[in-house]
Amino acid sequence: MRKIINAKDDIVRESLEGFISAHERYYVKHPKVNGILYRYKRKDKVALVIGGGSGHEPMFAGFVGRGLADAATCGNIFASPDPRNIYETAKAADSGKGVLFVYGCYAGDNLNFDMAEEMLNRDGIPTAHVRVQDDVASAPPEKHENRRGIAGDVFVVKTAGAACDAGLSLEEAARVTAKANAHTYTIGVATSSAQLPGVDEPIFTLGEDEIEFGMGLHGEKGIKRVPFAPMDELIDTMYAEIKKDAGFAAGEEVCVLVNGLGATTITEMSIGYRRLRQLLTEDGIRVHDADIAHYCTSQEMGGFSITLFRLDDELKKYYDMPCHSPYFTREDPAGAGLSACAASAAEEADYSALSEDADTAAAADKEDAPAEAEGQQDAAPRKMIRDLLDAADTKAMLLYVADQIIGAEPLLTRLDSEIGDGDHGIGMRTGMKNAEEALRKDRNTENAFEFFENAGQTMLMSMGGASGVIFGSLFRAGAEKQEAKTIGAEDLAGLFERSLEAIKERGKAEVGDKTMVDALEPAVRAMKENAAQGLKVMLQAAEEAAHAGAEATKDLVANFGRAKNLGERALGHEDAGAVSTWLIFRAMRDFVNENAE
Repeated sequence: MRKIINAKDDIVRESLEGFISAHERYYVKHPKVNGILYRYKRKDKVALVIGGGSGHEPMFAGFVGRGLADAATCGNIFASPDPRNIYETAKAADSGKGVLFVYGCYAGDNLNFDMAEEMLNRDGIPTAHVRVQDDVASAPPEKHENRRGIAGDVFVVKTAGAACDAGLSLEEAARVTAKANAHTYTIGVATSSAQLPGVDEPIFTLGEDEIEFGMGLHGEKGIKRVPFAPMDELIDTMYAEIKKDAGFAAGEEVCVLVNGLGATTITEMSIGYRRLRQLLTEDGIRVHDADIAHYCTSQEMGGFSITLFRLDDELKKYYDMPCHSPYFTREDPAGAGLSACAASAAEEADYSALSEDADTAAAADKEDAPAEAEGQQDAAPRKMIRDLLDAADTKAMLLYVADQIIGAEPLLTRLDSEIGDGDHGIGMRTGMKNAEEALRKDRNTENAFEFFENAGQTMLMSMGGASGVIFGSLFRAGAEKQEAKTIGAEDLAGLFERSLEAIKERGKAEVGDKTMVDALEPAVRAMKENAAQGLKVMLQAAEEAAHAGAEATKDLVANFGRAKNLGERALGHEDAGAVSTWLIFRAMRDFVNENAE
C-alpha cells in the first residue's frame, strides 16, 4: 500500500502540526516535544496525561479536552513516547496537584512512563499511573497484569478525566481509574493487516478465508487464526469469550463500544452491535450507553473490537459526567451541559514560557554545532595503538555501529513484523541517527566513556518504545560515572557487564525469555572470558556468542514484549532485539579488526 506522506521521519511531527492547527481552539503543541496540551488549563486539580504510540488516531490526541485528559504525549507510529517527551508534556500539564498517567500495558510504554515518573518525582511532582489491561485474549484473569490495553482505553480515560476534573486527590483519582480498568473487557478480530508508513510490506498477511482472532492494537498478530465467518457467528464467539472472562450476570449494567480498527465500515460494525445487543438482552444485561465508532484504530487495519464496561453506582456517576473534545463528546442526559464537568476553574493557559525555552535551546544548539557541512563524515581515525580505544577511536567506532544499524532497518523491520508490530527497525534507525548527530557535536572530551554515555542518553530520550530504554541503557548504563582516556578489552567488558545488569533490573528479562538479553548475556560472558587476549579476540568471541544467542531465540516462546501473546506461534522466529544486539557486536568487531594495529 502506498501512503501519501512526505519524509517518513517527519510523519508524527507533521501530522501533529496539522491536527493542532485544525483544532487550535482547543490545543497547543508543546514546543519541545510531541505533546498536545489542552488550551484551557484547569487549576487546582490532578493533571491527567495519556499517551502511547501514534497511528491509533484519534486515540490519544483526540481524547484531550474538558472532562478528559489535560495532555497527550505522542510517540512514533506504534511506539511508546520516550521519557523526555512524557516528562516535558506532564510537567507542562501539572497544576500543583500531581499527575495521573493512563496508557496501554505494553513493555515500551511501561518502561518509558516509569522512567518519566522517576524524573518528575525527582522534581517534586507526585505521580501515579494506571495501565489499561482490557484485552481478554492476551492473558487469563489470573494474569490480568499481563493483558494489553486496546479499545478499553476509551472507558478508562473517560472515567479518569471525570475523576480528575471532579477534584479528587491523586490517590483517589488513581483508585477510581484502576477500578474502571478492572471493569473493562475487550476482544477484537482482524480481517486485514495494518502497514506502517514508510514500510513496504504489511505487518502480517491473511488468506481470503481467514480472520485473526485476538490481535493487538498495534497490528501485531492475534492468538489464533479462524475461518472467515458471518458477523453473527463472530459476535457470538467474541461475546462468549468476554462473558466467560467477566462472569456477567442478569441484572448488571454495562456500556458498550464497537470500535473499528481503521478500514471496517460503520455499516458492518452496526450489524455486529445489533447481534451483540440481542445477546445482552437475552442474558438480562442492561445497556446504559453504546457507541459504534473508530476511536482506537490501527492505521488501515480491517476488523473491529467489542468492549463491555461493567458499571456500578460509582463508575456510572463518573461516566455520566459531561466531556468534550473534537472526537469524543458526552453531554449530561439531564441537560446540565458541559459546565457541570469540572469542579475547578479553567482559563486559557499561557504556555509562552515553554516556547521561549525551546527557542533558547535551539539557538544554543545552533551556536554549538560543528562548522563542517551537514552530513559530512568525521575524518577516518588513526590506527589504534596498543589495542586500546582512545576518545577519537571510541567516537569513530560508535559512528560506525550507528551506520550499520541504520542500514539494517529493513531486516529488523521484517523480523519484528513477524511476531511484533514492525516498528523495531524504525525505532533503531531513529535512535542511531540521533546518536550520530549527538556524537558529531561532542568534540572536546578526552573521556572515552563519555561517548558511550552520550550516545546512550540520546537514544534513551529520543527513540521511544521498549528499544529506547533498553538500547539506550546498553550504551549509557555501563559508561555512566566512568572516566578514562582509553578503553581496553577489560574496560569494554566491564561496561557491557554493568549495562547487562541495569537492563535486567529495568526490564526483568532473563536468558530464555526471547529478548535481547538472550544475545547480550552470552556476549558479555564471552567478553569476560576473553578480555585478557585483547579487543580483537574478545569482540570476535562476543560477536559469535551474540549471534548464537540470537539464533537460539527461534526456539523460544516469548515471555516479554508483544510476542508474548503469541505463545507457540512465535516459535521459528528470531527476536528482533536480539538480532540488533548481535549486529552491534558485529559492527564493533569489524571496526576494531579494520583499525587495530
